[in-house]
Amino acid sequence: MKRNRIGRRGGLPRVAEQLLWLANGLADSSSRAEDHFWDERLAAAVDQLLQGEDEETLTTALDHLSTASAHAYDELADMIESRAEGALRSNEHHDVLLIAAPVMAWSRYRIPAAPIAAAVMANLRVQLKAHILASNVKLALADFLFSPDQLPQGYCATADFASHLGKAAANDIDLHIKTDNLPETAQFLSDNRYLLGAVVVPKGAPIFRWQEEDCTRDQALEQWRAQGGACIAPMLTGCAFEVVLPNAYFAASREADKASRPYSIQASVAFLSTTLDAPASQLRAVVAPFFERQVEEFRIGFTLRERSEVVHGVVWPLLGAEDENSETQGQIEATLRACGITDIRTLDNEFPMEYCDDCGAPLYPSPEGEAVHAELPEEQAEQMPRQLH
Repeated sequence: MKRNRIGRRGGLPRVAEQLLWLANGLADSSSRAEDHFWDERLAAAVDQLLQGEDEETLTTALDHLSTASAHAYDELADMIESRAEGALRSNEHHDVLLIAAPVMAWSRYRIPAAPIAAAVMANLRVQLKAHILASNVKLALADFLFSPDQLPQGYCATADFASHLGKAAANDIDLHIKTDNLPETAQFLSDNRYLLGAVVVPKGAPIFRWQEEDCTRDQALEQWRAQGGACIAPMLTGCAFEVVLPNAYFAASREADKASRPYSIQASVAFLSTTLDAPASQLRAVVAPFFERQVEEFRIGFTLRERSEVVHGVVWPLLGAEDENSETQGQIEATLRACGITDIRTLDNEFPMEYCDDCGAPLYPSPEGEAVHAELPEEQAEQMPRQLH
């Protein structure tokens, strides 16, 4: 889950100024003892705002720090995230943590976001406790496979959701999700899905297997891919998918955001190769930056190599501190080449962030240097979701 990018300065309410003072104090701290002083006061201030559902003050403080001090911004963002995913219930006896197990999937058809059957839930609990979580961890899983549209929106909503899951985890039972008010899920060729849970452990005890001496993150991921992937497969019928290492909620979500960018390209090339009966060597990719006040994302338009019509597109959003001067273009080109595409055109045009007025889909760069709608040939388009990543 990406953090807010650079904002603009303006007037600040007093409570936001207090957050800035505490975050700057922690950023400038020169010792562990001083860290503890600032940590306690910043945590208390953040807790009060989360409990009061004052999302606006939290985001206002982050926006202002993003232009004033990158270090203080990171300290405040880390504190807000840790208090939100800690369910505001960690105390001197127990730690509580909201976790996420992301899955990247693609399909010609609808990618499911749906309740999870009891038998699948039981298998997931077994595999998470065996390969991802430390010994003697109490666990609660939400019995729903969430789309990005259905995740808690904002820090306050995340803290509230984590609190409900944390209460279930204290009893080592799962949480039933009522689906009546869940938002509709936008349909894309490739997208992420999320299994959410919470864990409760004695204060200071390990939470994850890689905190124990006989396991590493790589080993945990390998086992989760093999055993957890087999449990997830029944939920994603008709989909190709790849799991991301389960972790703390915000860290796992950010890793999924990052990993889904090359995955979307790989999925698109595989889809086009089969749909158009054209190997990757017969495809062309056109890469260009898209701006608001700054570069917000790169978009990749795909065409057949001998034609100029854009048949598909992928958005590669910039995350965190990335900008147009980073190595993003090189990563995109390397991903395309690894997929077998050799005809790659990179445009220097400063395209505005334009979308289709009718369907809201992004416009993609064409070989002629124009932003256009991606349109599959009519016979193939009839079988596809309305929107494509």
